[in-house]
Amino acid sequence: MKQSFGEKLKALFSKGNSINEEFFEELTDMLVEGDIGAKTAFEVVDELESICSKEKIREQEGIVAKLKELLLRDVKALSLMPEAGKQNVWMMLGVNGVGKTTTAAKLAKYFKEHDVENIVLASADTFRAAAIEQLALHGERLGVRVVSHQHGSDPSAVVFDAADALRAAGPGVVIADTAGRLHNKENLVRELQKIDRTCGLKADEGCYKKILVIDATTGQNALRQAEVFNEAVKIDAIIMTKYDSTAKGGVAVSIGRELGLPVAFVCTGESYENIQTFNAEEYIDDFLKM
Repeated sequence: MKQSFGEKLKALFSKGNSINEEFFEELTDMLVEGDIGAKTAFEVVDELESICSKEKIREQEGIVAKLKELLLRDVKALSLMPEAGKQNVWMMLGVNGVGKTTTAAKLAKYFKEHDVENIVLASADTFRAAAIEQLALHGERLGVRVVSHQHGSDPSAVVFDAADALRAAGPGVVIADTAGRLHNKENLVRELQKIDRTCGLKADEGCYKKILVIDATTGQNALRQAEVFNEAVKIDAIIMTKYDSTAKGGVAVSIGRELGLPVAFVCTGESYENIQTFNAEEYIDDFLKM
């Protein structure tokens, strides 16, 4: 099993190395392997080395505390809920395989438990028949309305109808599951921009959110995905799935630092209940686990 960053950090200190250039070089390599990303890792360690030298910090506790401080600066958390008494539309984005459809269902359950009265799931991933069936099944299990069209139909039309269904039911939220085919960036961007316009028109002012779902175990791939989707439609927040992995990565650090994107929720398992709000400090403590 892949060693976590925290385990490697513990091993680095237990070697009894001097806190010298070699120590910081090794720390940089470890951060890169921990999905922080090369650019961020070099910048963070340079700053850490400079602080430790200036403040004469030589012991493990002090170095780890400073590293935590520097990493925490880049991780952004966002508390996000549909606005009460308004028509909210949340567009779920992400590549296939990150758990987007299941995450949409988890959000529906979470909102239900947090007194959001009307929830409509929209099957706007019309390219994958399995996604339509999967969302229908989730809706049935959760007692949540699902609006879908036939396989291959216009995703924007699905969102349009789902928003009309919500408008008729009263204030609440539409959670729209979208296709995640990244093989042709231009087509993806065009398609997303069309759905984006529909969502924007159908939500009350300030109540439209674009949520990117990423797999926490895919490291720098997740950062690349965030760049592409953010370029296409300006992301509001991230949801990290598969966060129950033992070798937790620090991808939220590079996404926060390079793109300024906050994380709203993390998913820690397969069940509908396995979703929780993101806590930046807990995330960094988890990453540094000593």
